[in-house]
Amino acid sequence: MTPPLLEIENLNVRLSAGRAARPIIDGVSLHVARGETVGLVGESGSGKSVTCRAVLGLLPEGAEAGGSLRVDGDDVLTMPPARLRELRRHGISMIFQDPRASINPLHRIGDFVTEGMRAGGVSRKEALRRAEELLESVGIRDPRTALRSRPHEFSGGMLQRVMIAGALAGEPRLLLADEPTTALDVTTQAEVVSILTGLRTERAMGMLFVTHDLDLAAAICDRIYVMYAGRIVETQPTGGLFDRPRHPYTAALLASTPRLDSNRPPRGVPGRPVSLAEAPPGCAFAVRCAHAQPRCGEHEPVRREVDGAHVACLRVEELVNE
Repeated sequence: MTPPLLEIENLNVRLSAGRAARPIIDGVSLHVARGETVGLVGESGSGKSVTCRAVLGLLPEGAEAGGSLRVDGDDVLTMPPARLRELRRHGISMIFQDPRASINPLHRIGDFVTEGMRAGGVSRKEALRRAEELLESVGIRDPRTALRSRPHEFSGGMLQRVMIAGALAGEPRLLLADEPTTALDVTTQAEVVSILTGLRTERAMGMLFVTHDLDLAAAICDRIYVMYAGRIVETQPTGGLFDRPRHPYTAALLASTPRLDSNRPPRGVPGRPVSLAEAPPGCAFAVRCAHAQPRCGEHEPVRREVDGAHVACLRVEELVNE
């Protein structure tokens, strides 16, 4: 079998805070195949963005990571700095959540899109030619003028297209999309998702798509990992997860989403999300879970396969049969 493009095994991340080390990620394992889009879904603070940034070796200062994180078989966590820079330039690219915070407002769009190419030795003329093609491929109608423009001249949606073009400049095998549509209106979200889907098919890239929106994940992802308090609690193919959510947290997220085809009002998830550092013993979701029993607060559940899903819930077999 061909090995996954991205393979994360038992990733643990701790952030030093004074004398204590605060846990952020605990035992995260996931994989992305070539040409596949995989979703990583959960509420704010669940550890999605940290997991995504770990793939690029962009952990915060003072963070300590364990486990393995392989891209095309090479472990990012043990990779020499020069090899990691090369991987960032040509193997992996990332689309960040807020393009206005990621693109230097003093530079022209052409400088942003061509920066990586020119650092790799491509001439300015050739880099600009490629940049023009990239901007056109993401739906910018007058790419030549856009290259001479500055970020403040673009709307949020158009600037996100520029961000995507810049991410594609190194012809990556793996694209990391960290909440790439959060600041956009629904119509622009749909346009960006359509662009990403088309580019993934055209270029046969693997993509890790991070979002808090399950419906958005359903529109673009082949499989979805659901994350809570720094741990993966469920993974399924997208269709199965929506039709038969097995973890109470996944079911609660789906129930909290308004539906045009349903007369039922959405039901909010009770309580508030917790980080791994403040999670109670046992199942971190137990304090918010309608199905929790005393043992759920005593034993940490281990992910296991049940009815085609991989679920971390002590009661999953019972709930499946209810």
